Amino acid sequence: QVQLAESGGGLVQAEGSLRLSCAPSGRTLRTYGMGWFRQAPGKERDFVATIDWGSTSIHYADSVKGRFTISRDNAKNTVYLQMNSLKPEDTAVYYCAAAAAGYSSIRAGEYDYWGQGTQVTVSS
Repeated sequence: QVQLAESGGGLVQAEGSLRLSCAPSGRTLRTYGMGWFRQAPGKERDFVATIDWGSTSIHYADSVKGRFTISRDNAKNTVYLQMNSLKPEDTAVYYCAAAAAGYSSIRAGEYDYWGQGTQVTVSS
């Protein structure tokens, strides 16, 4: 069992930046594919970004391309989501997820473990 914990959320003004982190407890993420998803109030959970175990396959949702960057530091057993030029429409609970198969995926159903989420609020 992998337990994931997100951190780094908060309140920021539009055009500001935040960096989210995701770290596991009790297990290494080194061989897992990782993803970030988000869910705004009253909406479905949407894909944001994904990275495979070797950082060779990375994909982003069109809505965040050029503004968000996913990365991983396997030595620190942590995955990051750097979010720049934030917009009010980025407001959501952000979740990290881990896929035991190791590859990147935009599909939520291909992830085995999920964190509890961290709130990101962008004010205009």
